[in-house]
Amino acid sequence: MARLIDDEPSLAVLVQQVRRVAVLGIKTEQQAGQPAFDVPAYLAAAGLEVLPVPVYFPEVTRILGQPVVRRVVDVPGGPVDLVDVFRRPSDLPPHLDDLLAARPKAVWLQLGIRNDGFAQRLVEAGIDVVQDRCLMVDHRRYARRQA
Repeated sequence: MARLIDDEPSLAVLVQQVRRVAVLGIKTEQQAGQPAFDVPAYLAAAGLEVLPVPVYFPEVTRILGQPVVRRVVDVPGGPVDLVDVFRRPSDLPPHLDDLLAARPKAVWLQLGIRNDGFAQRLVEAGIDVVQDRCLMVDHRRYARRQA
């Protein structure tokens, strides 16, 4: 049963299970130093498969060495474990249909991003949601405990 995840034990389990991460709103190498690039770069360096789904940069075809897709549902290789979202709360609703069609196991709204109505729609569709947390911080905290 899907839920809003905000307790530490559940966050730890989620982070430890993630292998494939689509990053909605990822920025390019030219924006290094910004969270929407640095967090996915960290995740890739930590051994996760990072699948770039930029919103801008129409000329870009690869980010972090991976081919770019424009919708989460178009990510090759089947469902993703997690969609890490770098979009303003007010910019989330246009992505709802894409996320519902893609059916990731979970959607992670980065630090500073919260939209309760959006999150509730995902949960109702069977998708776990984390709001207003940094995936990099929680990955550093919990991924080491896997061994």
